[in-house]
Amino acid sequence: MSFNGVMRTSVSGMNAQASRLATTADNIANADTVGYKRASMQFATLVPQTHTAGYSSGGVLTNARTEVDRQGSLEYTNSITDLAVNGEGFFIVSDSAGTNTLTRSGSFTADPEGRLVNTAGYYLMGYDTINGTSNVTANGFAGLTPVSVFDQALRSTPSTSGQLHANFPSNDPVVAPADLPSGNTATAEFSGKTSIIAYDNLGNEVILDVYSAKTAAETWEVSVFDRAAADPSGGFPYSSGPITTETLDFDATTGQLTGASTSNLTIPVPSGGTLNLDMGQSSQLATDYVVIDVAVNGNPPTGVELFEIASDGTFYASYANGERVAIARIPLANVISPNNLTIETGNVFRTSDDSGDVQVGFPGEAGRGSVVSGALEESTVDLATELTTVIEAQRSYTANSRVFQTGSELLDVLVNLSR
Repeated sequence: MSFNGVMRTSVSGMNAQASRLATTADNIANADTVGYKRASMQFATLVPQTHTAGYSSGGVLTNARTEVDRQGSLEYTNSITDLAVNGEGFFIVSDSAGTNTLTRSGSFTADPEGRLVNTAGYYLMGYDTINGTSNVTANGFAGLTPVSVFDQALRSTPSTSGQLHANFPSNDPVVAPADLPSGNTATAEFSGKTSIIAYDNLGNEVILDVYSAKTAAETWEVSVFDRAAADPSGGFPYSSGPITTETLDFDATTGQLTGASTSNLTIPVPSGGTLNLDMGQSSQLATDYVVIDVAVNGNPPTGVELFEIASDGTFYASYANGERVAIARIPLANVISPNNLTIETGNVFRTSDDSGDVQVGFPGEAGRGSVVSGALEESTVDLATELTTVIEAQRSYTANSRVFQTGSELLDVLVNLSR
């Protein structure tokens, strides 16, 4: 054994402790970084390949490891675009150049173009589902686009269904055929009139006037007119005839519609679709004309009121009219050996030969975790542990430096023996 070997080994030890201190410094600096995974320095012995009578010191090898597969605690927030992965998997993000990488950092906010971007400047990627369910590309990033919250158009829904339940007065007189509302004369007579609002294909309000008149015992005519065609006085005669006319037949004993009677009005809404108006719960009793229940679906143009992100990664836009539309779905990626992913600036990871190829799927499938909206994954760093490591590294470094100093002093003695 030579003094040079002693000094070389102690230098190896000091370098190892310096590397250990460097990883600890990174951990402490990123103790509050969302999605950060603690790094540690692992040591292995170095034995020189020599065969001598004396002992030859070797040294120590270092290998930095990052606990990528370790789950951090979830911290809940008030922002729905703060996302965390509870379980296995990584968000797929893209930089401004379009390069896709993986991350657990889910602190996303909308940029001026509405794209969700995290604090490191990476855009959240997902599959567009507005035009239908998108199929995932299992072994790559094809088909992914930045998830956006601003490019949602106004939406309107034409009326297609509704109900009008009313009581028809059984004691009202029969109206002469010439004076029925369906005749559309100025002398038209009727027992009841109800106006309802429907919506055409562009979301315009269309007011429909529904008239009822008794044509015979237990028999009623129901006619529907477009209010836009009404006389300036607000009623008959309309400039065009009824949109639809149906006959309702009631049972004289129960006052309810007979089994053979029509119970549904098929109304072609002007510039819209076909409105099926259910009147099956109407009655004919000895009281006034009374509307019991009325409702029609459809809505005028409305914008997005709020967004929701489900645990399966589905991104919903909820409109002011109550409509809930899936606009995107966020996938998760994983690899066989996440601890061997290559770490890059911005708390992102890239696949390596040791990590295995990326596998993409939806949350909750094939062992992948779930997406938690309104939460962030905290750093896996424990400050108490890191400060303890600092002290240990300092002591070990000092001990190695003492060995180096002693070897240097003995080498000086050896050199000066001839003087």
